[in-house]
Amino acid sequence: MRAVVTRVTSASVTSGEELLGEIGPGFLILLGIGTGDTEETVNKLTDKIAFLRVFEDEGGKMNLSLKDSGGAMLVISQFTLYANCRRGRRPDFLEAARPELAVPLYEAFTERCRSHGFRVETGRFGANMKVSSVNDGPVTLLLDTDLL
Repeated sequence: MRAVVTRVTSASVTSGEELLGEIGPGFLILLGIGTGDTEETVNKLTDKIAFLRVFEDEGGKMNLSLKDSGGAMLVISQFTLYANCRRGRRPDFLEAARPELAVPLYEAFTERCRSHGFRVETGRFGANMKVSSVNDGPVTLLLDTDLL
């Protein structure tokens, strides 16, 4: 499982003219699910994200977690995080999970985040979406459960 986690002051996602999700301060999470991912990888990644200390304390140091800061999450499915660009100029996505595996794990990811007490907004799995964000810092982290 891979995630690009960006600290934001605000973020939103639309599909066509429909607003699907919107948050104030918190994390915009682009989530990629691979062919070998399981509930265990969901748990590992959600726990890591929930307690990352990248929000500033009163002294201006990155010392607070999302939970400490009271922020929210906007989670967007992003199969292109599993693009293989090693050969040629057209990426392949063979390592990205098919929807029958990816959808339940995406839903498990958002539910586990909610179980940590976060307000979680989402996009629409498989839809063409427009994502807007105001990056804060900027602070952007790339997480891969194979490397955690």
